[in-house]
Amino acid sequence: MSITKPVVPYAESTATKKEQVARMFDNISHSYDRLNRILSFGIDIWWRKKAVSTLRKGNPKLILDIATGTGDLAIEALRLNPDKIIGVDISEGMMASGRIKLAKLGLTDKIELRSGDSENLNFSDGQFDAVMVSFGVRNFENLELGLQEIFRVLRPGGQLMVLEFSKPRNSIIKLFYGIYNRSLLPLTGRLLSKDAAAYTYLPQSVIAFPEGEDFLKILTKQGFQGTKALPLTFGISTIYTGFK
Repeated sequence: MSITKPVVPYAESTATKKEQVARMFDNISHSYDRLNRILSFGIDIWWRKKAVSTLRKGNPKLILDIATGTGDLAIEALRLNPDKIIGVDISEGMMASGRIKLAKLGLTDKIELRSGDSENLNFSDGQFDAVMVSFGVRNFENLELGLQEIFRVLRPGGQLMVLEFSKPRNSIIKLFYGIYNRSLLPLTGRLLSKDAAAYTYLPQSVIAFPEGEDFLKILTKQGFQGTKALPLTFGISTIYTGFK
């Protein structure tokens, strides 16, 4: 039986996927926010607003933001009026940029960024009212282990929200989306971030990710209940929710 190799940023490297992902985001951290706005035509802002709104009914007071990056989702989640948001990431470069942003906005008392591994979270069982991940689960080295850890740190009744890229179903949108991913995304990323591999890896990781019903089945297997998938913008991204 053949074993499918994981999609990684630097195919020539012998480092683990986790190590490569951390290196990649360190490399592009200086241009990440600007490139997000450019490459998504600004629609990523609306995606985050919509994703955060799915947590509103639970009125979460302590929120964990995994793969927090520069903290954009955590900042958006302040609309929920939580007591505290803790963001964790394996990329110190991304969090360094995030801490500068938080300091400028005067938000360091509400949002704390910590170095952390999604597959070995340094938190107590049942500690958080909600856990959220935006565009990060496909970068997990071990997806099921990462989801197990999320389940562990959620309180009973707590909610998981995942915002992740997916593949559009409409044939015309799918055609243009494919051209964008194969040509425009790598070219723009290479020119503005100086890391050609990063913006080649990102669309490859979307293709490899078990989206839609497949991801919902994985969530259910890890114990999440009431799981749902909400496609956004012709299915280019999807919000997944579930409860412990």
